[in-house]
Parts: sequence; structure tokens; C-alpha cells
Amino acid sequence: MTETPVIGVDFGGTSVKLAAVAGETLLGDILRIPTQGFDHPDLLIDRIAEVVAEIRHAHPGIAAVGVGVPGGVNFATGMTYNLTNVKGWTAVPLRDILAERIGLPTVVENDANCMAYAEWKFGAAKGCRHAVCVTLGTGVGGGLILEGELFRGAAYAAGEIGQMSIDLHGVPGPYGNIGALERYIGNRQIAEMAEALYLERGVPAPSPLDPETLSTAAKAGDPIALEVWRRVAECLGCCLMSVVYLLNPEAIVVGGGVSEAGDLLFDPLRETLRNSLTAECFDHLRLVPARFGNTAGILGSSAMAAALV
Repeated sequence: MTETPVIGVDFGGTSVKLAAVAGETLLGDILRIPTQGFDHPDLLIDRIAEVVAEIRHAHPGIAAVGVGVPGGVNFATGMTYNLTNVKGWTAVPLRDILAERIGLPTVVENDANCMAYAEWKFGAAKGCRHAVCVTLGTGVGGGLILEGELFRGAAYAAGEIGQMSIDLHGVPGPYGNIGALERYIGNRQIAEMAEALYLERGVPAPSPLDPETLSTAAKAGDPIALEVWRRVAECLGCCLMSVVYLLNPEAIVVGGGVSEAGDLLFDPLRETLRNSLTAECFDHLRLVPARFGNTAGILGSSAMAAALV
């Protein structure tokens, strides 16, 4: 049976990516719109509507559109709040505006939830009734699959793993949440951690000082880079330990750019969890990398769109 074609939209701080999708298959090229090239939300929404029209012309039969955005979303109303790294996007009724302009059923969801939905429907968490998905990049995002459904919470804000505290007396978070995880292992925070360690030990730091470079250095045996990844794993493991004790999931799926460190992250993370969880929790837990990378947002949002038709 042929899947109904829909459009998935991944709204990022740098670009908005759009593609026609059937199931987990992209039907054509991913089209990109520069996010920062528009002075007002209406102008960018107009451009998104134009690209949607182009895709519909190339792929007749498009039935719905799904949009993943990097910030708070009221899933019931389609209202977006304070999109991360996107100026001017405060309390924008994106779903209703876009649906009116394109004339198609439209759904809007948080991007980390879209990633979780994609991994659950098609990827590393497929077949799970209980899974936790984490994205590691500029910040730390999360999505929850509970009882075989995406769990959004009372105000559609569940799964914000990056805002959970790992230190009661730690670094202040953006909402008064002391010790928030993403204040330790976001991209910038990892670079700052590494810079401090290299300086402390009087060793020149590799350049540019980012997760990719630190991965290369660690694989070459750099002890400071290896220490950075061990500390990242400890921070993440401290938070995920609490999540596992609360939810007892079958799987933890870790994606995002930082996760591309591979075994440098997963080996110490698995050891941290093994040493901090009961056998009942750990022995039934799979810790796995996400299947999808840059296409996760498109696949997750398009799968949500397909559920509308």
C-alpha cells in the first residue's frame, strides 16, 4: 500500500528545510530557506508557503504539512513561543496562518518531539512502547514515548531533559533552574570545558575547539579530549539516571551533533548508567544512537502530518 505523500518542515535557527515525504522516504531534494533573511514572521511564513506550493507542483497529491520548530509549542492550538535563535517569533499562531495560506491540514510540534516521533515510527526506537529520546547540540532537547504514544504533558512541555538539574548548587539555568543539564553539555559549554582543561594543563588546544575536533583529538589519544568526553558522559548519565528511575524506558535514543562522537560518548555513558541503576532498570534498557541525523525533523514532522489524513 502506497503511503500518502506529505510535506515535512524542519524549522532551524539557520535554515528552514522542506521536503516531500512518503512514510520514511524523501521523495525529492530538501529545499532550504535562510531563517535569518526575513524581518518579520509573516514574511518567512509567506516564503514557506511559496516553497510548499513548489513542492506540491512537483509532487501532486500532497495531503498535509507538518512543521517542527525549535521552541515551545502549544500542540492543541499550533501557537509557537520564543523560538530558539529566531528573532521575533513570540506567540505566533503558526499552524493557523500556514494552514490558511496553503490550504492543507497542518500540524506544528516541538523539534525534539519530532525527532522522538521519527525514531519511534521508523528508527532506533521502533517497536518500543516506552522510550526516551535525547538530542545533543547547541542545547539539549528531549522527547518521550510512553505507553506507545508521544507524551506531551499537561501544557505540551514534557520531555525538556536539558532543563533538568544535575547540580543543586550549579550553574544558573535560563528559568531559575539551577544546574540545568544543557548548561554543562551544550556545544558552547563543551568547548568552554575543554578550553579550561587545556589551559589548566598548559597544553595548546586544538582548533576549532568544537565537538567534532575534540572527537578527532580523542580518537588520536589526546588525554584531555578523552577527559572531556568522559565528563560529558557523566553529566548526561547523571540526568538520564533520574529519567530512567522515573520512567523505566526500554530504550534511550541519543541523537544530535554531539552524539556523533560515537563510542567516545556511548561507552562511558553506558558505564555511568550501569553503575548507577538497579539491575531491573539497566538490564532491560537499550542505549542506542539515533538512526536519523539531519533528516529527523523532516521525517518526524511529516509523520505527524500523515496522521492527519
